[in-house]
Amino acid sequence: MKWILASLMFAALSSQADTFSKEDVARWQGEYDSVAKYGRTLWTNSAKIKLGTNGVACAQCHPNGANSHPETYPKFQKQLGKVTQFWEMVNWCIRNPLQGKDLQPGSKEMTALIAYAVSERKGVKLEPGKH
Repeated sequence: MKWILASLMFAALSSQADTFSKEDVARWQGEYDSVAKYGRTLWTNSAKIKLGTNGVACAQCHPNGANSHPETYPKFQKQLGKVTQFWEMVNWCIRNPLQGKDLQPGSKEMTALIAYAVSERKGVKLEPGKH
């Protein structure tokens, strides 16, 4: 009997966890949009924000996130010689073309760069491992 009651309580609580109000969704989308906007600033203006040391910006090679393909990660990346996450490739670009220092994976800046790149690919099918 206790097992049945516990199961019913768990089912009731877990069904509420999947219910979001319109206000929740709007607030969360607004937060995401704000982070992606900051990411666009970093992506396009790294000379001013200093992701690197040579004045090169991500947008010079990847305007509007072009050819960054975050939807294909994790995948084998020949520059790194291993299966890698998108943030690792972002750091490779910061270290090499931008001549900067790695960002921490969970940093505000890395999160913003990834949010921007992903937002530019909105609606593109996820294809991990695709080259």
